[in-house]
Amino acid sequence: MSSKLVIVESPTKAKTIEKFLDKTYKVKSSFGHIRDLPKAKLGVDVDNNFEPEYEIPKKASVKVKELKKLAKNADTIYFATDEDREGEAISWHLAQIFKTPIDQTERITFHEITKEAIKESLKSPRHIDMDMVNSQQARRILDRLVGYKLSPFLWKKITRGLSAGRVQSIVVRLIVEKEKEIQAFKIDNYWEIIGDFQQSKKENFEAKLFKIDSKSLKKLSIDSEEKAQKLFKILSDQEYYVANINKKDTSRNPLAPFTTSSLQQEASRHLHFSAKQTMMLAQRLYEGIKTNNETTGLITYMRTDSLNLSKKFLGEASQYIKDNLGKEYLESKTFKTKSKGAQEAHEAIRPTSAQRTPEELKDVLDPQQFKLYQLIWQRAIASQMSQAKLEATSVSINTKDDKYTFKINGQVIKFAGFLKIYPSSTKDEILPRMEKDEIIKCLEIRPIAKATKPPARYSDATIVKTLEEKGIGRPSTYAPTINTVINRGYTERIDQRRLKPTDIAFVVNDMLVEHFSDIVDYNFTAQMEQNLDEIAEGKQKWQKVIGNFYKPFSNNLKIKEKEIDKKKITEEETDHICEKCNNKMVIKIGRWGKFLACSNYPECKNTKKIDSKGNIAEKKEPELLEEKCPDCGAPLVLRNGRFGKFKGCSKYPDCKYIKKEALKLDNDLELKCPKCKNGKITAKHSRRGIFYGCDQYPKCDFAFWGKPTGKLCKECQAPMIESKDGKKCSDKNCSSRK
Repeated sequence: MSSKLVIVESPTKAKTIEKFLDKTYKVKSSFGHIRDLPKAKLGVDVDNNFEPEYEIPKKASVKVKELKKLAKNADTIYFATDEDREGEAISWHLAQIFKTPIDQTERITFHEITKEAIKESLKSPRHIDMDMVNSQQARRILDRLVGYKLSPFLWKKITRGLSAGRVQSIVVRLIVEKEKEIQAFKIDNYWEIIGDFQQSKKENFEAKLFKIDSKSLKKLSIDSEEKAQKLFKILSDQEYYVANINKKDTSRNPLAPFTTSSLQQEASRHLHFSAKQTMMLAQRLYEGIKTNNETTGLITYMRTDSLNLSKKFLGEASQYIKDNLGKEYLESKTFKTKSKGAQEAHEAIRPTSAQRTPEELKDVLDPQQFKLYQLIWQRAIASQMSQAKLEATSVSINTKDDKYTFKINGQVIKFAGFLKIYPSSTKDEILPRMEKDEIIKCLEIRPIAKATKPPARYSDATIVKTLEEKGIGRPSTYAPTINTVINRGYTERIDQRRLKPTDIAFVVNDMLVEHFSDIVDYNFTAQMEQNLDEIAEGKQKWQKVIGNFYKPFSNNLKIKEKEIDKKKITEEETDHICEKCNNKMVIKIGRWGKFLACSNYPECKNTKKIDSKGNIAEKKEPELLEEKCPDCGAPLVLRNGRFGKFKGCSKYPDCKYIKKEALKLDNDLELKCPKCKNGKITAKHSRRGIFYGCDQYPKCDFAFWGKPTGKLCKECQAPMIESKDGKKCSDKNCSSRK
């Protein structure tokens, strides 16, 4: 019996696909990339045509050994990684390790993880596409050259721990420039005049002053309280009538099905999901969910810029619309993408089955998965529905002399069309029935003070939209890039959604704009994306593209090494005097923001915190608590640290006790350690980030990565955690993970 090996990159994907195939197939996961550029050095030979030096990371070595053994015994190897450039590169790296010639590789791709799609893909394998591989290599090498050459430069000239990146630095620039717009914005006060009216049938409504002497009022026309009060007096003593009623039929077209970019934008607007959260949930829906005793992918591949829909789905959607809504709601259509580099062979993001409604899946999906699936399903079905028909009405209320005009608008949905399915802010705004020339009673005139507002900070939705419009990066890179600029301390989330730059972001951005303009130039970066697309299409050689970029970049870097003085960038003189040595103090910039430091450093190491205006921040005494320190008996205090508030001993630094706060379950019980049974699970911090472990360490070494869900494993009672593969037991030895 022949042996066939299918390799994917995700273990969840592997489990789903294995259930679709017979026992002659083994489906294994590479767990992502199995070769990459080395972390400890550049790994690119800039003097030898940018030859990359790939290595197998230590964490992948065991997996590679297993795959090589399986590949050696297999009659056929199918490389079934994702259908984008990253997936093509993973397949190529695997083929290189197996020493499989490119012209003998069996590469299969599919848009959805369903039984039919997998079996169909196995009928027509192709070879690995080296143009796509080279495009991915070019992007990886380009980003490595920028990151590994420019980041150390920032360390020398600003502060340690900083990083720069080809797309990352563009995102920082956008966020910084938006903040500068907000800071430079001048608030203007203005007034609106609102009239409360009543028509003959005793129905009340309000309208806004719209014209004076037949001239439309601009936003800032009434720019003083004096003008507003003058109009108030005039308009309070007038008779009014219906001067004009204008009715107009309008329509709204359904939106195209989702691409990666539009999904991230709409999930941000409608569901308040971050781009990262959206992509993680979409990945889970794509890789497979167990429904009706069968595991299957619920949506098509979520990294796409195509608007195509398969004939199969179009047929299913048409049938669903006719059966559940009626023939009048059906209007099949196709959409053309505006993206230059769109891969039209791909599909838009859609449900794998139109008949699988969100309501049917409500019990098998968690609340967030359900919301995202519902949004994707609604958008795909709505794209094949008819227009919404509306009637817009505008009524003009004039003074008797026609000198002043108030206006009120309304609309009625005459036929819902696609709005029957897809969420929208469009709703009926019904006006009272009025007749032309009808006398209208004025109940009250109200001057309302207003003020212009600065532009809004970027949200995930608006920054993704801006990057797409400028042709920067690729939709699949938006979520990790936004996450990177937050993790690197360049921006922070305000009100959980808006992105605000930190002090260090301004300094880094200003330096890059002044001295490395190409790196953060929108047009230059967009052109580079076009070059990468042309490499994927076989129109350009990747070494030439890298060479054209690297030579001028490298020469400029050498010049700036000598030219730029760190003190001019990172220090600002003040009138503050150091109380320890009587030297002047200067404002310095560190990775975590601005602070006041003695100019006599390193002889004097006096520093002080400052506020946003450069004033010395008042030192707040920590809040004294009633709890006692178990080590020395002194009272505990509530302090603020890098990771938030914590309880510590008031005798610090003599006593360094810090209270470990136990995590809570949904029922408000403390999360107990399943290993020693005595300790409690607490959040801990390391260089790699937050992890969770027993507070009895080193007596008990139970620890795990992944945020606890608040529930316990049914098999072993260990905490359940969230991971890339969904929810699983935190104990690696638990039978539920095998």
